[in-house]
Amino acid sequence: MLRHTTLFFSSLFFLLGVILGLTGRESLTQSSVHAEHMTASAVDQMYRQLAVAQSPLGDGSTLLSQIASVTTPSVVHIQSERQSKTGGLVEETGSGVIMTSSQARTPFVVTNRHVIADAEVYDIRIQLHDGRTIHPTEVRADEKSDVAVMMIDEPNIQPARWGDSDTVNIGHMVLAQGSPFGLSQSVTFGIISAKGRRSLRLGESSDVINQDFLQTDAAINPGNSGGPLIDLSGRVIGINTAIASNSGGNEGIGFSIPSNLVRYVTEQLISHGKVRRAYLGVKLDPDFDLETAQKMGLDRVRGARVVDVYKNTPASRSGLIIDDVILYFGGVEVLDENHLINLVSLTSVQTSVQAIILRNGKRQTIPVVLGDRDDLEQRSEAPKLNDWRSR
Repeated sequence: MLRHTTLFFSSLFFLLGVILGLTGRESLTQSSVHAEHMTASAVDQMYRQLAVAQSPLGDGSTLLSQIASVTTPSVVHIQSERQSKTGGLVEETGSGVIMTSSQARTPFVVTNRHVIADAEVYDIRIQLHDGRTIHPTEVRADEKSDVAVMMIDEPNIQPARWGDSDTVNIGHMVLAQGSPFGLSQSVTFGIISAKGRRSLRLGESSDVINQDFLQTDAAINPGNSGGPLIDLSGRVIGINTAIASNSGGNEGIGFSIPSNLVRYVTEQLISHGKVRRAYLGVKLDPDFDLETAQKMGLDRVRGARVVDVYKNTPASRSGLIIDDVILYFGGVEVLDENHLINLVSLTSVQTSVQAIILRNGKRQTIPVVLGDRDDLEQRSEAPKLNDWRSR
């Protein structure tokens, strides 16, 4: 494991050096000198050159250090305690990041809900960068996205800044910050490995419906949950939430909630105390395959196929019918049924959205006015929110 990690970072920094080297900067020296054959004066000269030289790797290293120095004061270590169902004491550790909002009177800490789930505010300890330990004044959480905000009222703190996760692409370099295994103020480095990871069953994420994870190979371990994923502008573009691992430790596959999703949820929690989710009122096909897609006139599997339309819902009122394939929703191409679930539930209630559908081999545009999910869940025929096959 250690050898693989060493080889990975060696290769990564070599690649970084090659890329930055394309700027045309000269290398430190044109000759290859072996240390065992160098004279004392040559060694002194080489150290003097190293002290003043500008190298691609040195520039990259300085940039990462600058990012860490500006963001680390915003990252916190979290410890919480709660009673288990058997009456025992359960301790959780995780991370968080201090943020601000025009909707909030005070700064707040963003973290994963599962880090502080079912804990009272006085059983949650937030350790700041400078060693202060505080308690939140209020906690608001959203189970369906695994996001929580903890309001704090403390002077002399440094909030981080949001980035735009929609502009992050595969291959972009990122830093993960937090407290892996309780080691606070830790920083790791990697790239975005994939985007739009959905339908994941990763521990606490099993019941999360708003899944649109960024995948990264930056080392994420137990205790990193709730900590920020940072881009090379020093901005938060994700909240680290889970790892895919057989051993329980980092194996190069970690997942972060995109910042745009987190920001939407936090603004809803601050403004309304909960997240108001819109709904469409359809049941979608979770097994939509190539054979079915081709029969419906598609060249590949795309969109979300409707297999049922619930009565007196936005879907029924808009004229959606069974076997419609929703290709675009609000101008966004629908990749699959879970992608559509995410798009709908994170759209404001009562919003009118243009949906492009495929019906009988022809495209049509249908306007849909979305309803409130809370109203739907009060109806007996409505699909359950944690039923992944019914939306």
